[in-house]
Amino acid sequence: MILCFDIGGSAIKGAITHSPERIFPLPRRETPLTDFRRFVEAMESMIDEAGGIPDGVAISITGVIDPQTGRIKCANIPCIDGRKLTAELEAALHLPVVIANDADCFALAEAGIGAGHGHRIVFGAILGTGVGGGLVVDGRLINADGGFAGEWGHGPVAAREAGDPPIAIPAFDCGCGQRGCVDTIGGARGLERLHVALYGNALASHEIIEAWERGNAEAARTVEVYVDLVSSPLALVINITGATIVPVGGGLSNSEALVAEIDRTVRQRVLRRFDRPLVVRGECRLEPGLIGAALLGFGGHG
Repeated sequence: MILCFDIGGSAIKGAITHSPERIFPLPRRETPLTDFRRFVEAMESMIDEAGGIPDGVAISITGVIDPQTGRIKCANIPCIDGRKLTAELEAALHLPVVIANDADCFALAEAGIGAGHGHRIVFGAILGTGVGGGLVVDGRLINADGGFAGEWGHGPVAAREAGDPPIAIPAFDCGCGQRGCVDTIGGARGLERLHVALYGNALASHEIIEAWERGNAEAARTVEVYVDLVSSPLALVINITGATIVPVGGGLSNSEALVAEIDRTVRQRVLRRFDRPLVVRGECRLEPGLIGAALLGFGGHG
C-alpha cells in the first residue's frame, strides 16, 4: 500500500493506492501555509486515517525541487519553501518519500493510463492559471530527482507580434523575474491579459472562450493571437523532445475547441508531420495528481 498526496496551495488531497488503477481518496485537508509542523501533522492524520502502515509516500506538489541541493522552491506554500523536503518528510513520517512537481505527475498520469499510453515520449502541457509541463520517456520522468525539465512557460521567448494581420505584443513581466515568458501569455491569466491589451476589456478567461465559441469577433481575435503565441514555443518543445503526443491539462483544456485549434496550428509548425491529433485534451480528468503520484510511488520516476 502506498499513500499518495496531491498538495497545492489550498488543499492536501490524499489517497490509498494498491496500484495506479486502484485509488481510494481520503477526505481532503486545508494546506497549512505558514507552519511546517502543522503541514506534517495534516499528512500524519491522513496516514493514520488510512489504517495500516504504508510501504511509502508519494507526493505530487506545486513547486520544483532543485536536483543539486534537494531544496524545494514553492512560493504557494511558504512553510516548505527552501526546505530539503524529501529528507525532512522521511524523518518526520518514518517512511520512504518520493516527490514530483504536479505538472510532472500530470505527464506521468497521462503517459501511464491516459492519452499518452503506448507512446514512448510524452510531453504533458499545463495550460492552467499559468503554463507548465512535464516530460516522460519510456514511462519514466526525466525529472527523476527533481529539476526544471518541461518548464516551457519560462524564458523570454514569447513573440513580440502575433496574429493575422500581426499586432504588437508587449513583453509582460513574469513572476519568475524575466519578461516576455510564455507563462505571461499562455495560461488563463495570460489570455485575460491579451484581451485587455487588445481591447481594454477585462474578462475572465472562461468568458473569453465562451464568447469565442459563440462567434464574438473580439474574442475570436484574442484567441487567434493567443493560439499563435502559444503554438510556436510548443512546436519547438515537440521538435526538441521528439514527443509524439502532447496531452493538455489545466483549466483552459476544458475547451475542446481551443485544444483542437492549438493542435491544428502546432502541427503546421513542427518538423515531423502528423496526420492525427498531436496536441490533445488530457484523459485523466479526475485527480491526475493522485494518479501521477501513484505511478511515481510504484516506480515511474527513474
